[in-house]
Amino acid sequence: MTLFGSGRILLATDYPYESMKQPGKYGEMIMTTYQKSVTRRDFIKGTAEGTVLGLGIGAAGAALAADGAAKTTAFRGFYRAMSTDTVKMRGHESDMIEAYLARPAAPGSYPGVVVIHHMPGWDEGTMEITRKFAHHNYVAVCPDLHFREGKDTPEANSTSVRNAGGMPDNRTMGDVEGAISFLRTLPYHNGKVGIIGYCSGGRHVYLAACTLKGIDAAVDCYGGGVGAGTDGLTARQPVDPLDLTKDLSCPLLGLFGRDDKRPSPEHVAKTEDELKKWKKTYEFHIYDNAGHSFFTVERSSYRPEAAADGWQKIFLWYEKYLH
Repeated sequence: MTLFGSGRILLATDYPYESMKQPGKYGEMIMTTYQKSVTRRDFIKGTAEGTVLGLGIGAAGAALAADGAAKTTAFRGFYRAMSTDTVKMRGHESDMIEAYLARPAAPGSYPGVVVIHHMPGWDEGTMEITRKFAHHNYVAVCPDLHFREGKDTPEANSTSVRNAGGMPDNRTMGDVEGAISFLRTLPYHNGKVGIIGYCSGGRHVYLAACTLKGIDAAVDCYGGGVGAGTDGLTARQPVDPLDLTKDLSCPLLGLFGRDDKRPSPEHVAKTEDELKKWKKTYEFHIYDNAGHSFFTVERSSYRPEAAADGWQKIFLWYEKYLH
C-alpha cells in the first residue's frame, strides 16, 4: 500500500513497525496483524484463522488530498503511485506461503510478472525489483520460496536451503505455478504472464519455461547450473534444465556476465547451441566487465552500465510479448 508525504511517495513496507506508529512522521498508521497466535505449520496449510497484514492510511492521505490539483498533476509524470502488500497464496501441494505483491495503484489491466528470487532469499533487493515492475505498469508477485525453512532472516533461510542441497525443483515449480495461478485471479491482470529470475532463480526460470504451462515470456538473469551438465546436481536438483530445452514453451531472454563462473561463457554458448538446435525464440546478451549478480545494487558485483542496459532489454522483451 502506498503512503504519501513530504512531496514524495513512501512505501509502508520501507519503514519499521516502530516508525509507522509515530503520528505525524509518516502519517498515522493503523496496523492489523493475526487475530490469534498461529504456528508456521498452521499457516502453511491454511488452517489458522487470521488475517494478512493490513495497513490503513490516516493523516498523510488526507493531507495529500487537501494539497489540490497542482500537486496531484505532478504525480502523473515521474512519480507513479503503486500498491504493495504481503499476501498469502497457494504453492506446491496447496501449501499456504507468503508472497510479495506490487502493482500500479491506478485502475487498469496490467501484464503479470512472477519474480523468482535468488539464493540469498526473499530479501530487500528482491522487494525492490518487484516494486520496479509495478512502477513500469506490471503487476508483480514474488513468492517466498524459502518460507518453509522457518528461520528468522532471509540469510538464515538461505543457509538452511544450501545445507540441504538447494531448493527442491519440484517444490519450486509448484510454488511458481501457484504464483502464476494467483496472478490470474486478480481483477487488474490482463491475462499475460512473464517470469524472471536471478542466480538460482534464473535456473528456475529455464526449468519453469520448459515444464510449466501458461508462461508467455521468460527472462533468465545469469541462471547458474544451466548447461553445466552433471556438475552440481543433487537429489533435490537432479537435472540440468538444458536437457529439457526441446520443451521450452515461450520466448526466452538471457542476460549474462562474461566474467561469471556459473554460468560461465562456455555454459551460455552451450545453451545457445541447444536453443538453436530446437529452433526456439530467444535472445542472449553477455556483458563485458560483469560477473555474477551484476543487477544486485547492494553488492560489490553490481555493474550499473550492464544493469541499466539489462533493464531496458527486459522491458522491451515484456513489451513485445506481454502486451
